[in-house]
Amino acid sequence: MDIVVFGAGSLGSVIGGLLARRHDVTLVGREPHVSAVAESGLEIHGEIAERGRPDARTDPPASADLAVVTVKAGDTAAAADALATCDLDSCLSLQNGMGNEATLAEGVDCPVLAGTCTYGARLAGPGVVECTGVGEIVLGPREGGESTAADRVGEAVADSDIETTVADDMPTRLWAKLAVNAGINATTALARVPNGALVDGPAERVAARAARETAAVARREGIDLTDERATDLARTVASDTAANTASMRQDVQAGRRTEIDAINGYVVDHAGDLSVPVNETLAALVRAWESEHTGDK
Repeated sequence: MDIVVFGAGSLGSVIGGLLARRHDVTLVGREPHVSAVAESGLEIHGEIAERGRPDARTDPPASADLAVVTVKAGDTAAAADALATCDLDSCLSLQNGMGNEATLAEGVDCPVLAGTCTYGARLAGPGVVECTGVGEIVLGPREGGESTAADRVGEAVADSDIETTVADDMPTRLWAKLAVNAGINATTALARVPNGALVDGPAERVAARAARETAAVARREGIDLTDERATDLARTVASDTAANTASMRQDVQAGRRTEIDAINGYVVDHAGDLSVPVNETLAALVRAWESEHTGDK
């Protein structure tokens, strides 16, 4: 399969490097990373040791069988615009936050699949990424149910020795992932702590309450997500990735805009008459940090 990975930073490069085991892969990202990959290949180290030579460039090719989108949520509209000129059979979002699939569908003329990815990654330098945790990819139609596109993409991903599940309940899975991210990302970013600090101690209660509030909003949206499942998932992920630095904390450390609007902010925006004070507080504090440190005043 001819695959373009749009947003080849840390996670996109790891996933693209793994897909390149069996497929023709083009990484679309930023300089100087893509030039380093084009000239010397891609090196993955950490939990996975891999070297490969995928194509790498700053703009998408004219066509591909599949686009895997891994950009930050705030860049999804720009990704949709860029991919609108690419002749695609399918598009798969492996992004954090909610609403990305709908934004992509407005720009691309092909089925857009929803996905979750539990690999951990860190960009170590131009052409070099560290895999900080081996996980799985779950994908399926964004509205739920089954599709031939999902089956075809799932088979291609699994062919690359990536643990893969093709699911018919992606709306529920996306909300469950949102509960995890709402609990972990902003909490660790503001407290400047690794994920494991949320397993025990004072920050654990903050993460658990944010996850429970997210589950309540999910149920308001017609999703069957209990408080217990949401908090259990957040705690399990924090424990399994105890030494990891969450993506939002990485953004804060690097002085970049975060995905707060698509995570805790999304919970607040869809709460209606529900009370979500922890998500409101986390969103407001991260936005205050962004206002002072990223020029978004």
